[in-house]
Amino acid sequence: MTTEAREPAGTASHGLRRGLTNYGDPDFALYLRRSFARSMGYSTELLQRPVIGIADTYSGFNNCHRHFPELIEAVKRGVLAAGGLPLVFPTISLGEVFLNPTSLMFRNLMAMDTEEMIRAQPMDAVVLVGGCDKTVPAQLMGAISANRPAINLVAGPMLTSRWHGERLGACTDCRRFWAKFRAGEVSRDEIQEIEGNLATTAGTCAVMGTASTMASIAEALGMILPGSAAIPAVHADRLRAAEATGRAAMRLAAEQVTPDHIVTPASVENALRVLLAIGGSTNAVLHLTAIAGRAGIDLDLNHLNQLSDSTPVIVDLKPTGPHYMEDLFAAGGIGAVLRELKPLLHLDCRTVAGETLGERLARPGGPVDREVVRPLAEPLQGSGGLVALFGSLAPKGAIFKRSAADPRLFEREGRAVVFTSLEDLSARIDDPGLDVTPDDFLVLQNAGPLSPSGMPEAGYLPIPQKLARAGVKDMVRISDARMSGTAYGSIVLHVTPDAASGGPLAKVRNGDRIRLSVESRRIDLLVSPEELARRPAPTPPVPPRGYARLYRSEILQADRGCDFNFLRKAPLGTDR
Repeated sequence: MTTEAREPAGTASHGLRRGLTNYGDPDFALYLRRSFARSMGYSTELLQRPVIGIADTYSGFNNCHRHFPELIEAVKRGVLAAGGLPLVFPTISLGEVFLNPTSLMFRNLMAMDTEEMIRAQPMDAVVLVGGCDKTVPAQLMGAISANRPAINLVAGPMLTSRWHGERLGACTDCRRFWAKFRAGEVSRDEIQEIEGNLATTAGTCAVMGTASTMASIAEALGMILPGSAAIPAVHADRLRAAEATGRAAMRLAAEQVTPDHIVTPASVENALRVLLAIGGSTNAVLHLTAIAGRAGIDLDLNHLNQLSDSTPVIVDLKPTGPHYMEDLFAAGGIGAVLRELKPLLHLDCRTVAGETLGERLARPGGPVDREVVRPLAEPLQGSGGLVALFGSLAPKGAIFKRSAADPRLFEREGRAVVFTSLEDLSARIDDPGLDVTPDDFLVLQNAGPLSPSGMPEAGYLPIPQKLARAGVKDMVRISDARMSGTAYGSIVLHVTPDAASGGPLAKVRNGDRIRLSVESRRIDLLVSPEELARRPAPTPPVPPRGYARLYRSEILQADRGCDFNFLRKAPLGTDR
């Protein structure tokens, strides 16, 4: 082993010299840090290089991330090839289906973990490796708040599999076959067979669910490398993208390109355009609102409606169409979508690739499968996949995914059939004596951000079994909950204020009339103000300790992205 001269600690602030532990003696702090780093076998030459942190969200409780060890090795190759020192560190991982009560409750905790580890540890830039639903927004939120050079690398979607000659992919097909099982169209043996064929590779859901939507949004924002959102998790191109991401992180560190150069009002609007054009997940409205809030940008639901009116749906993927993410990858990926949307986009936005969006789109694109990505002039739907509703039931807004709903239910008035909690829903939804007809509106209360359940993906209320077995496939469902991006149906979500905070939703009673008008962007409870004033509102219990108590005291409503108020760049006042 060769001995190399050391540089004095001095005032340099890159690599291991950054953010020295304070012992009152900077030279000693650097000496001690290098001493312990050398115990891991690093040469002094490597320890003088710029440090690229790699945030690793691998977990045994996160099936989507099981390929991350190999992916991270590819990132490290890219960093080393570009002359840096890659150092991997763990953060919280959010495996969607393994968390109780719901992953959204822990998104902000993961964002805090990510932000604080970026701040506390000596790194010149960070590669954020995530994928499963809430990990990407949590990482973006944390990185924006830390504002150190950062780049995302997403997991990539699963590949589909086959069952009796039919292509299957998590998780739209999960829901489709479960509905068939509930309706008696699929046997118990068959549903067990299907269960083993829905998710058969590493990666995130194979459809345009929340994970794929957030990957698409990250590309539209400019926070991942161009063309990398839709690469399947197990494709060799995913590893090549990982290596390129490591190289890009070195350039970001050298040029000091921080997230505030990339996440701007213009890039957020670009991301909204893409969300609307791909028929993306309703969850993305929450996440993008929270991401923007970390950058001091307020995302207005009225502005969402304005963009929706002028942004057609051009991507034909499940849950709204027949195709899967692997088909979008083969069809040209998000690059093909951006090229179609080019007249609607802000082209001067910077990206982590070191070019503007306009410069990227000025290069020739490859072939595009028009069955998957339609021309802007020949869209699937003339307006965006999502719309915000307002009215006496949702004074601060609600979200409706019209691209995944039955248009025959867009203009309706119905009788409320109310479930006061998730437990009440579970106990009564399949009761043969339930007073319900296909024309009624199913209403779920106390499933919003301030409820004990923490706003789970429970807005996809099941069709009552007696109606499902009679052939009913869709009906209007209303709640303050969320819905998986893989789900579908005529479902009003994110009703704000939520019931647990005493919003109008808390005062809906069985038999009340509710009017839905997607055309007018309205959702109204047809009960007089005088009668509502007589109805009591709930007082939720305060959690006794720990993170749940912090969550309850700081969580914002859905129209503010369900972030913690004190973590926003500009915290709100008491009327929040």
